[in-house]
Amino acid sequence: MADAGLFRDHFAGRTVVVTGAARGIGLGIATAFAGAGADVIMVDRDDQVRQAAEDGRAAGLRLTAVPADVTRESDVAAVFDRVAELTGRLDVLINNAGVITINELEHTSLDDFNRVLAVNTTAAFLTARAALPLLRQGDGGVILNAASGQARQGFIYTPAYAASKFGIVGMSQSLAKELAPANIRVNCYCPGIVRTEMWAYNDREWGRRLGDYRPGELIEEWIDDIPLGRPAEVDDVANLLLFLASDAAVYITGQAINIDGGMFMN
Repeated sequence: MADAGLFRDHFAGRTVVVTGAARGIGLGIATAFAGAGADVIMVDRDDQVRQAAEDGRAAGLRLTAVPADVTRESDVAAVFDRVAELTGRLDVLINNAGVITINELEHTSLDDFNRVLAVNTTAAFLTARAALPLLRQGDGGVILNAASGQARQGFIYTPAYAASKFGIVGMSQSLAKELAPANIRVNCYCPGIVRTEMWAYNDREWGRRLGDYRPGELIEEWIDDIPLGRPAEVDDVANLLLFLASDAAVYITGQAINIDGGMFMN
């Protein structure tokens, strides 16, 4: 779990919703905000989210699981109805849910393409729209959307993923302008290589298409191009989000912020 550090108790009394929270980066984000005092609603279509919340509560964290498919409008509406019942407020929405498809163009089906955009981009639209009434009830709020290094430069064999991440940045900038008068800030976070199960999948699938790579070899090559010399840990991403959602970042909106060890410098 990320050390709340400077943000310990900073989010006490605040409600945070995290999508894609059953594992990986999403789970790390959820536990980091709970460690900083927030009431955290963990949303995921995988029922594993219930166990993750139960484990966190056993450690004294204020975590509640709300299983839902964030690509379904009715599920999203039900999530925020539940938030209203549980805490009656919403301060931070973190759209972390994401999927990737790695394949040659000729083998990428329309269903695959649409599914990636639905989870990575359309779901963020649905959750932001459904969350807006609760966000407006307070003095302001924060929306943080998961982008990627692929919002800076599309990688080979991932046309849907790259499109979804470029799209999330543009949508976030539009929402930042629209919602600023309501004191609702909207930013993106752009991870590079993060040490998670998803990156093991990425290594295998890209390696299979790019050449005869042994497991881990492709990621090792990419890490060689990172100035700080290592992949990100989940805590690195969570710590950035604690800052962006905090009162220390009240003048930051409409930005897409890299968290990649210098892999992309634009």
